[in-house]
Amino acid sequence: MHNDTSTCSAGAHKVVSFGIPSYNAAADIDRCVTSILEGSDYASDIEIIIVDDGSHDETPQKADDWEARYPGIVRAIHQENGGHGMAVLAGLDAATGTYYKVVDSDDWLDADALATMLSILRGFEERDMRVDLFISNYVYEKVYEGTRTAINYRSALPRKRVFGWDEIGRFLPSQNLLMHSLCYRRDVLLEAHLPMPAHTFYVDNIYAYVPLPRCKTMYYADIDLYRYFIGREGQSVNEATMVKRLDQQFRITRIMMNSFRLYEDVAQPRLRTYMMGYFTMMMAICSVFSKLSDDPEAPKNLEDLWAELKAYDERMYRHARYGVIGIGTNLPSQLGEKTTIGLYHLAGKIFKFN
Repeated sequence: MHNDTSTCSAGAHKVVSFGIPSYNAAADIDRCVTSILEGSDYASDIEIIIVDDGSHDETPQKADDWEARYPGIVRAIHQENGGHGMAVLAGLDAATGTYYKVVDSDDWLDADALATMLSILRGFEERDMRVDLFISNYVYEKVYEGTRTAINYRSALPRKRVFGWDEIGRFLPSQNLLMHSLCYRRDVLLEAHLPMPAHTFYVDNIYAYVPLPRCKTMYYADIDLYRYFIGREGQSVNEATMVKRLDQQFRITRIMMNSFRLYEDVAQPRLRTYMMGYFTMMMAICSVFSKLSDDPEAPKNLEDLWAELKAYDERMYRHARYGVIGIGTNLPSQLGEKTTIGLYHLAGKIFKFN
């Protein structure tokens, strides 16, 4: 057991800040915080910022207890409930580290992988190397099924060296860079002025998309760092939940659409291709869940979204609508609708995403 009278000084330079957005997270938060403390060996050059987003359970007390036990490492922030995006931004706002990583309160980090990440980030600092984005693998932990699926980027990214977007390969649909795989330099995130809406799910898509053109230098570590807990009822990626929150999916997709005219704003062709693929996936999700929804307004809302995209940027519209994914998720007629939903369920089995 580690001695709680931690000898770290509050004024120590922080290499990385871990933001933990927490809402009614009393059942999970201890595992999350412990994984970071133990994996970092209670290092004084990290900080953990627990953002209590207006919780009604013991989360506020637990956050304060952690801060009291590790005053130089853990900080507790309490705010009125604003949703995941507001909690991510509050953590970012309070962070002092060179890098910022979000770890959701029901997830955790692997100890060995975290030690590796910290030694790499410290190396950048010591050599005064500016690396804008650190990328690592994540693992879907299906705790109730006792299975896990690791997502890596070996086929898409160079390893063990700093690289630019002109050196990336093709990403498979299962290989999108998600919040779990990203650790940005904090100044990159601050300059991106992330357009996170309050009280909205799926904001992690904005987080994993909008800052990318600001990242000039990247590093990929082939380590299974982030453990993403999946499979609980009511989780925001659960299919029934996603159908119910279709309006929020639309909101996020619109924000992403309006963030860039990809063919004008993104200079690097390979990054543009990747971002276009990611955005196409968001449109596909809107299309599929509109078909799964019982809401009589859903088809009209989807039609409006496509029309809006066409008016906003004709090239983005053509790529999203008439590529394989766009056609496959927007087949006309009832048979087409059944085919679309079948393809979606098949993809879920292959890529294990919910």
